[in-house]
Amino acid sequence: MRIACLALATTLFAPILNAGAAQKVSPAFQKLQSLAGEWEGKDDGGMAAKTSFKLVVANTTVMETLLAHGMEEMLTLYTVDGDGIALVHYCPTNNQPRMRAVPKTAEIKELDFAFTGAGNLPELSRGHQQRLVLRFQDPNHITEEWTWRSNGRDAVTVYHFTRRTHS
Repeated sequence: MRIACLALATTLFAPILNAGAAQKVSPAFQKLQSLAGEWEGKDDGGMAAKTSFKLVVANTTVMETLLAHGMEEMLTLYTVDGDGIALVHYCPTNNQPRMRAVPKTAEIKELDFAFTGAGNLPELSRGHQQRLVLRFQDPNHITEEWTWRSNGRDAVTVYHFTRRTHS
């Protein structure tokens, strides 16, 4: 019986698994995947920050966990979205901004994610992450520039990270 169930499951799910494997990964998403590992750094005020990137869901999603001085942990999921990259940011303020970046060139030096909407954000005047610019200096140095918007006013926080470990 177990063998029959295994054979049936393999037959049913093989097309789905093969379809995912056959998809071509964009250079922008490959750049995000290359970030896998642990990173440490500081914000522009000199306060400590760390982040980690992990490949999840059969390498179709990059999960970032960011911990900045004086803030609770934040989680961001990056996935391929047509000709671009989409993200969902899970914020300690209990809203979930969605953003999207479409690379302008084949050589990826930065990804500029613009706000497209949010979960659990009843009105846009409430505080939320509005933009993320992710800059790739070299394989071991990145900068994240987060824009927080509240009541129509923007505040930018910049983090400079150095790779500590590869995953």
